[in-house]
Amino acid sequence: MATRLQHKKSDVMEKLLLDSPPILRVRPGEVVEGVVVFRGKNKLLIDLRGVATGIVSGRELRDSFNTFKDLKVGELVTAMVLEEENNEGMIVLSLRMASQQKAWDRFHSLVDTNGTMKFSAQEANKGGLLSNIDGIRTFLPVSQLAPVHYPRVNNADSSEIIARLSKYIGHTFTVKIVTMDEEAGKIVVSERDAMAEERTKTLEGLEIGGVKEGVVTGVVKFGLFVAFDGLEGLVHISEIAWGHVKNPAEHAEVGDKVTVKIIGVDGDKLSLSIKQLTKDPWEEIAERYPVGKRVQGSVVRFADYGAFLRLEKDINGLVHLSELAHHKVADPSEVLTIGQKIDAQVINIDVDERRIGLSVKALLPIDKATMERLKKEREEEEKAKETEGAEGAEGTEGKKSKAKKKETEGAEVAEGVEGAEGAEGKKSKATKRKAEQMSIDVGTGETDAVFVASRTGKKYYLVDSPAGQKIKEENRVYFKTEADAKAAGFEE
Repeated sequence: MATRLQHKKSDVMEKLLLDSPPILRVRPGEVVEGVVVFRGKNKLLIDLRGVATGIVSGRELRDSFNTFKDLKVGELVTAMVLEEENNEGMIVLSLRMASQQKAWDRFHSLVDTNGTMKFSAQEANKGGLLSNIDGIRTFLPVSQLAPVHYPRVNNADSSEIIARLSKYIGHTFTVKIVTMDEEAGKIVVSERDAMAEERTKTLEGLEIGGVKEGVVTGVVKFGLFVAFDGLEGLVHISEIAWGHVKNPAEHAEVGDKVTVKIIGVDGDKLSLSIKQLTKDPWEEIAERYPVGKRVQGSVVRFADYGAFLRLEKDINGLVHLSELAHHKVADPSEVLTIGQKIDAQVINIDVDERRIGLSVKALLPIDKATMERLKKEREEEEKAKETEGAEGAEGTEGKKSKAKKKETEGAEVAEGVEGAEGAEGKKSKATKRKAEQMSIDVGTGETDAVFVASRTGKKYYLVDSPAGQKIKEENRVYFKTEADAKAAGFEE
């Protein structure tokens, strides 16, 4: 009887063992699946095959996929084993570590397929931007930022670079993995590489003369950097405005929207212009500032040779040192101050060279004392010229033969005077010929004239050329040949 009872119990036990779930054996680092049976504010309980219960709590609940945020009781979830058993007999699990493993798998897949991913910056240093993806240190170097985000600063000021990069904390970039070190838990990413294909397509579609809307990404001493369509180009300081640009920062700042014209493409280096989208003011400048006109301007800067007056936007005129006052001026700051408004007279204008010559002293009255001083200075200059002429004559005389020099002193003096008169006579004749030529050609409008120049210019042009036709009649000088024009001192 006892034996039959024992045999019956053995059968029941064996049946229970056969019907029971297999024993769950887990080790740290292993990934397991289970069903959520409890979801608290900072705790999660997971049923593991009805054999054991796992617990996830604290920082181990947070992963890059925000799994815990949307997780509900009854849903299946994947976690990684941290400990086989805690004091309460539960297996300690981590959603974060399981997500990290998923992340590595995803990273490998992206590298294999040359794909891109999202990178959200959490920190910044002078080397670049950093983020932590489930414990994986992700680094985006400054050199790998796209042009639109690159922090261009003067003199590579590290504090300014960090300040610029700090503005991107929380910003999400599209990047491509450059290097990956799973053992060290680090990856390096690149925004430039992620945009390479887009940049190539954009470059292929660019044309010289094309116009683009862009954003100023950098302001440096030599110009402005402007980005558009994943590309970046330079507006050189000479292409910002038609007038003199001393400091590009006075014309734009980072973040400004600007319209630019493409004037050069060399590989992926673009040359841009802002000023060429507006009409060149010098095209009408000669008409607005004829010689003799009285103008008013503000002193904007000094140079060793004079002072510059701003007549209007982008148009400056030069008052040479010799035209500042009736007395000798060695430094323009002796008689003028920056910002001072003064009257001046236009004394010459050269459209080709974009220069306007002004005179302040031409408008200043001349008192008796000044008149006497000017007369004295003129007499001294004439006397100095006479002395130089005499010395030149003596030098010529010195080249004569020794036999000639042994002649009487009276004869020597006579010959010296005759030599000086002869030289002066030749000079007078040459000057006279040039004057006669000019008197014949200037302003006559001869039908057989081929070339024309402006009295105040340096170059000559064909009479029927656009540049030639712009010259006012009263300022015209006509020539029949290029040789005549060059002989009169004009350039081609």
